[in-house]
Amino acid sequence: MTGIISRRKMLLGGAAFLGAGISGSLLRGIPATPFTPSVKFLNSALAAIPRPDYMIRASSNENPYGPSQVAREAIAEALVDGNKYLNHGAELLRHLATQENVPEESVAIGSGSGEILCVGGLMASLSPGSVVCPDPTFGGLIGYASDFGTELIRVPVNSNMETDLEAMYKAIRPDTSMVYLCNPNNPIPNLIEKNALRDFVLEVSRDRMVFVDEAYHEFVDDPAYESMMGLVRDGHRNIIISRTASKIHGLAALRVGFAFAHPEHIADINNKMTGQLNIAGARAALASYQDMAFQDYTRQQNRKALDIVEAMCEEMAVPYIKSHANFTFIHTGRDIDEVSAAMREAGILIGRPFPPFRDWARVSMAKPEEMAYFAQVYKALYS
Repeated sequence: MTGIISRRKMLLGGAAFLGAGISGSLLRGIPATPFTPSVKFLNSALAAIPRPDYMIRASSNENPYGPSQVAREAIAEALVDGNKYLNHGAELLRHLATQENVPEESVAIGSGSGEILCVGGLMASLSPGSVVCPDPTFGGLIGYASDFGTELIRVPVNSNMETDLEAMYKAIRPDTSMVYLCNPNNPIPNLIEKNALRDFVLEVSRDRMVFVDEAYHEFVDDPAYESMMGLVRDGHRNIIISRTASKIHGLAALRVGFAFAHPEHIADINNKMTGQLNIAGARAALASYQDMAFQDYTRQQNRKALDIVEAMCEEMAVPYIKSHANFTFIHTGRDIDEVSAAMREAGILIGRPFPPFRDWARVSMAKPEEMAYFAQVYKALYS
């Protein structure tokens, strides 16, 4: 089963147990610690661990290596044309259409996938109604829709912390204009099984929009996963897929994102976007999408970093989600604000709270050596 929680036997009061799944009682079984560790305590616990002279960013699901060398060269060369009004995205759009084997008319390029998500939220909000989404999930689209007065129907993840497609289907109402899915999910980096997802998307998209956010698509290496791009390729309507150059390509600050959909929906998306693609981002993305060596290197380093954190969790019997992205989700057993404060004091930034799982931490993968330091710190504080 995909997305299962990995853990060793946990000892509570001398009684050992091994859960078959993770129930609501287990999620809240370890009480949150009410205090934030003092600087004196942290200094004592971490005294023997050499600390980097910078903050480790294990918080925002970024590529710690930045843009690839060929992307950096493309950025430098793009500056020569920085004074010109050009169609910065034309060549990039052609490349993506060829890569995904879809018509150019089925591709839109936005100012980051954030703009694509906001446009999706706007589309869902043009008439009074609701959006169905998993809970928790990424908030870009649903937050924007909510700002426009759209009701969010949040469907809790199941006992294995997986997106519950059956419950989501049951939650759909006649006024539901869109169903939003993030695959792999965020902050819980697990998958929706490909056949179940495909059947769900085909059924739901008959009479309402389905938006599938595939921001972490390039990190997935699991036969249970499949992009829904094939449905767009086959001409199905009412399906929008978003991708981004912010993650594996390391271009988060340059804001390049994509939508793939039926040409009529792409035309609508283009009409509703207000941002503009910058020339440096467009040319950097074009170069990076052709730089397979850098993508492979990023995946390899990401796997090494995940192995370090997962080994720490196994050693400490800390429940965690087996990751299909560039971050993991671990059960700290303590309020996330306490853990974040302790990590920040040690020079590490981790993810923000993701209710209702306030005793879980989203930890983004920095470089393997930085995650080795994270593991040292975590064990020193919480062993």
